[in-house]
Amino acid sequence: MDNFDLVITNGVCVTAGDIASYDIAIKNEKVVLLAPSGSLAQAKTARIIDAEGGYVTPGGVDCHVHLQEPAMFGKGTSSDTYETGTRSAIAGGCTTIVSFAPQSRSEPSLLRSLADTHTRAKGNSYCDYGFHLLVGNPSKQALSELDTLRDAEGVSSIKIYMTYDALQLRDNQILSVLLKARESHIFTMIHAENGDVLNWLTEQLESMDLVAPKYHANSRPPVLEAEATNRAIGLATLVANTPILLVHVSDPGAALRIRQAQTMGQPVFAETCPQYLFLTREDMDAPGFEGAKCVCSPPPRDKASQDAIWTGLRNGTFTILSSDRCPFNYDDANHGKKTCITAEDPIGRFKFIPNGIPGIETRLALVFSSGKIPLTKFVEVTSTNPAKLYGLYPRKGSLIPGVSDADIIIWYPASKRLDITITNEMLHHATDYTPYEGRKVGNWPRYTILRGRVVWDRDNGGVISDKTFGQFVKRGSSSLNQIWETVNKQGKFDVRNL
Repeated sequence: MDNFDLVITNGVCVTAGDIASYDIAIKNEKVVLLAPSGSLAQAKTARIIDAEGGYVTPGGVDCHVHLQEPAMFGKGTSSDTYETGTRSAIAGGCTTIVSFAPQSRSEPSLLRSLADTHTRAKGNSYCDYGFHLLVGNPSKQALSELDTLRDAEGVSSIKIYMTYDALQLRDNQILSVLLKARESHIFTMIHAENGDVLNWLTEQLESMDLVAPKYHANSRPPVLEAEATNRAIGLATLVANTPILLVHVSDPGAALRIRQAQTMGQPVFAETCPQYLFLTREDMDAPGFEGAKCVCSPPPRDKASQDAIWTGLRNGTFTILSSDRCPFNYDDANHGKKTCITAEDPIGRFKFIPNGIPGIETRLALVFSSGKIPLTKFVEVTSTNPAKLYGLYPRKGSLIPGVSDADIIIWYPASKRLDITITNEMLHHATDYTPYEGRKVGNWPRYTILRGRVVWDRDNGGVISDKTFGQFVKRGSSSLNQIWETVNKQGKFDVRNL
C-alpha cells in the first residue's frame, strides 16, 4: 500500500446518501481510498486513528456566518474575530465557513468591500472559508462587478435584505439585483422580513412602553416573515424564475409558501437554524435583561412552530441548516447587548439590542444528538447541500476518493456515549455566553480533520492547529443542477413576455 498521511479505521461512514463501514486513507490533503472496515489497520501511514465503531462524517459546512463585520446597526460590535470564530468552528466540527463581506450604503463598490474583508480574514482562520457579498448599495458599479466577483474572485453568492434601515432594499432594487444575478449565475440569499411593518409595530409597542427584550418577538410576528417570503418568491418569479434562498426561516407559514413554490418547480431554496429548533419565544421572557441573550431576527417562535420547522428539515423544504452566527457579548455596556441599558431603561429597549446570537460550535452537536432526523439527512443539510448550493462540492461536503478534501469529523462511538451539559466555559469563541447554556447533548466531535490534518482532538489537547492553516476557497456556480437548469430552460428575461 502507498504511504498514506493518515488512515481512519473501524469507522461507520455516513454521507448524504449512505451509511457503511469503511476505512479511509488520506494523502496530500485528499481522501484517496475507501476500503473495507479494518483492512487498512496495518497500512503504511504516518498516523492511524481507530474510530472504534464511531460515526465518521464529512466536515461541517456552515454558509451563514457573521464575523468581525463593521458596525452597521448602532453601537453593537461583533464579539468574535475571524481567529476566535473559526477556532470555535473547528471545535464544533465545522471545517468550512462562508461568511459575509458587507457593503455599506455609502460604498459604491462590492470589490472594495471584498478586499477589506480579505484583509480581516487572511492568516486568521482555523478553518477554510469563503465569502458572500452583502449588498447594501446596488449601484450600477456594484452590479457591474458581479461577473468579476464570480470569475476572478471566486465569490458566487450575494445576500440582500428586505428589512433594517441600514440595508433594506426596495422592491425595484431587489428586481435589479435579481436580474443581474441571474445573468451572472450569482446565487442570491434573501433576508425576508417586512421592514416597514416592523418599524410600524415597533412604534406601536414603544408608544405603550412595551420595550423589554421579550417584545422583540411582538415587533416581528410571523406574518412579517410570511409576507416578505411570499413577496420575495413573487419578485424572483417575475424575473424569469431567478434562483433564491430564503435565509433563517422560522415561520411555518413562510415554510409552506416555500414548499408550494418548490412543488411548482421553482428554484426556491430555504435555510433554517438551530435557534428555531431548540429555542422558543419564552426564552426571551427570562427575568430582567436575560432574554436579550436570545434576541435574533427572525425571533424564535412557539413550540408548535418549532415542531413544524423540524418537519420541514425532514421533508426537504429546508435545503440547509446553518448557524447564522452573529455574536455580541452579553455583559458589555460599550459594544454588546447591554449598550441599550440606560438609567431610564434599566432592562433596555428591545429595538436597540444588538441583534444576533452565537452558535457555530454547538450547531452540529445539538442536531446530531437530537435524534430527530436521520444521520444521512443530518449530513445532507449541515455539509453536503451547503457545499452544493454554494459551489464548494465535491471538494467539500463529501468523501469521494481523489476529489474531496479530507475534511472529516469522527464522533464518539456508542460505547463511549457522552453526557455533556453545554456551558459557555467549554466553548472556544470570545463571546461571554451561549443561548444553549445547560442543554444536554449525547455526542460531540471527537476529532475534526481539515485537509488531512487533525485540528481538534477533544481528548488530547482540544484545538491543536493554528490560525494560519485555514485557506480561502474560491467557489464556482452552484452545483445543485435544478438551479441553473431552470434558468437556462426559461431563457433570458424579457419584459415583453410578462
